[in-house]
Amino acid sequence: MTGQRADARRNYALLLAVAEEAIAAEGADASLEQIARTAGVGSGTARRHFPTRHALLEAVFRRQIDTLAGRARELAAEPDARAALLEWLGAVLRFGATTRGLAEALNRDRTAAPGEVHEHCAAARLTEAGTPLVSRAAPYLAAGVTITDLLNLVTGIALATENHPDAATEADRLLRLTIEGVSPPA
Repeated sequence: MTGQRADARRNYALLLAVAEEAIAAEGADASLEQIARTAGVGSGTARRHFPTRHALLEAVFRRQIDTLAGRARELAAEPDARAALLEWLGAVLRFGATTRGLAEALNRDRTAAPGEVHEHCAAARLTEAGTPLVSRAAPYLAAGVTITDLLNLVTGIALATENHPDAATEADRLLRLTIEGVSPPA
């Protein structure tokens, strides 16, 4: 964004705002062309800012992913490693369950073939952010549980609850049920 003309920055901000609304309503497959029309710009302008769907999704989800990564860093200093990990997983889950399309995008990230070109990197960033929490909580986890396992679990719950009338509450309930199997209380 630095060095762009003022009108290009305005178009980017407008496209991003419209995309956030469209993705919240329609999910990860929201039409880039419709987003451009709603923003009042041409599809070429939209494609210059977001050359692929993954680039658009990455931009839409970046701010929240940054917040979740920051929260993981904060929680890494908490004395109760198990509680810190569970709090962070709950935050990731609530975001995934209530942000239509995020769980699907995370799932696409995880299942991309090695070397497959895609710009969306939320899964990698969440993996990096959550790894220290899992390492600290390892004594409280079942043998062999990894951050990838936990993010797969959270993504699955988010996908299962995304269209539920109260997605966040249902997702939290399912996570609590699952945690008993992953990390029984001491």
